[in-house]
Amino acid sequence: MTDDTTTPEAEDLREETAAAAPEVAEHDATTSLQAEVEELRKQLLYSQAEMQNVRRRMEKDAQDARAYAATNFARDILSVADNLARALSAIPPAMREQEGTKALVQGIEMTGKELENVFQRNGITKIDSIGAQLDPNRHQAMIELPSDQAPGTIVQEMQAGYMIKDRLLRPALVGVAKASDQPRVDLEA
Repeated sequence: MTDDTTTPEAEDLREETAAAAPEVAEHDATTSLQAEVEELRKQLLYSQAEMQNVRRRMEKDAQDARAYAATNFARDILSVADNLARALSAIPPAMREQEGTKALVQGIEMTGKELENVFQRNGITKIDSIGAQLDPNRHQAMIELPSDQAPGTIVQEMQAGYMIKDRLLRPALVGVAKASDQPRVDLEA
């Protein structure tokens, strides 16, 4: 037997459920939208961070390009500096004092000094090698020479090395002291 009449309690329960259902549906939609907003916010932050990294990389690349733009030209001009230094060192002392050649020698020396000034203005510096320990990042050992210096000490420079700002432009070609062939005597024994 079915009862067509409903109790007031059942009716209240039905009304509560109907009233609550839109809130549940609305709550689910709100939660879903909030999750979507949070995901989009994360994507936006990631994109902004990536753009900032790209901008920094581009600024660094542009700065490096400005700082090292003359690298190839500088390498080429180093051979001119080498030849000028060789020419100056080949002039005998007697010729430096002769009246007919004195002005020519002074002109070559002034040209060498001006070239050094141009190098300095453009961040090109000569590597000091003699007496230093061999640094494979700055020097290229060409020969080992017997010497009273500690092994690995640079005792001869065949060709000067140069840096452009903080980068190697050309390694110095050097001769290093080799280890003595004589056995060492332990004085403490």
